[in-house]
Amino acid sequence: MANEEPIRAVPLDEAALTLEELARACAVEPGWVVERVQTGILLGGPTSEPTAWRFTSVDLVRARSLLRVERDFEANEEVAALVVDLTDEVRRLRRRLRAVGY
Repeated sequence: MANEEPIRAVPLDEAALTLEELARACAVEPGWVVERVQTGILLGGPTSEPTAWRFTSVDLVRARSLLRVERDFEANEEVAALVVDLTDEVRRLRRRLRAVGY
């Protein structure tokens, strides 16, 4: 599966992806997603059963960002999560600054 191209699509807020669909959309094995859900880096829903997990478009964007950081910088999953979190926070802060005129 690692040689497959990721699915290119527009994320929809109403759509919920299964574990298999999220893995396919990121061109990774489902185990990659399971590891990140189990460590709390990705959210899989309130249930502990992976087959019942559902992922939003926000989860898809985060998973792709995590994967990019892990691959591009050979970072472990914890470092990748920190980089993605900090990048998201910088974007939020910049939006707030623009909103108040800076």
